[in-house]
Amino acid sequence: MIKIEVYQGDITQLEVDALVNAANNRLWMGGGVAGAIKRAGGKEIEDEAIKKGPIPIGEAVVTGAGKLKAGYIIHAAVMGQDLKTDAQKIELATRNSLLRADELGIRSLAFPALGTGVGGFPLEACAKIMMSEVGKHQDKKTKLERVVFALYAEPAYQAFKRELEARSG
Repeated sequence: MIKIEVYQGDITQLEVDALVNAANNRLWMGGGVAGAIKRAGGKEIEDEAIKKGPIPIGEAVVTGAGKLKAGYIIHAAVMGQDLKTDAQKIELATRNSLLRADELGIRSLAFPALGTGVGGFPLEACAKIMMSEVGKHQDKKTKLERVVFALYAEPAYQAFKRELEARSG
């Protein structure tokens, strides 16, 4: 059973096996979560990511985590150069991030709210999609024990907290 947690704060400070980066399909790390990861972990994360791109929107690739406590960064391409996303792209990016986590045999993973920053996707809908994908993933053979949704801003934290409470009954 995967334990799902909601955390308010900086994703780069978490002690987990891997962090998910809300990426574009070219894997450049500019603003938002990607910028925070690059600033905290070092430019080498972006350099390694760019060598693996471009990737299809919805796909995810893995790099090292530079100076971060995490061992890996999973770059989930939730949008293209148009910086637009939708429910299907978020669902696919979440699913592929979980698959990469399984390939690495990791036990703990932190997600940001994919596509809700630059992508402008609604927080409540994002929380439903992402938690649903984690729920479906529990039915698979996985080593994943803990998924943390790391939300920086209060509105995102509250949206994910409400969704987790709704699922917990």
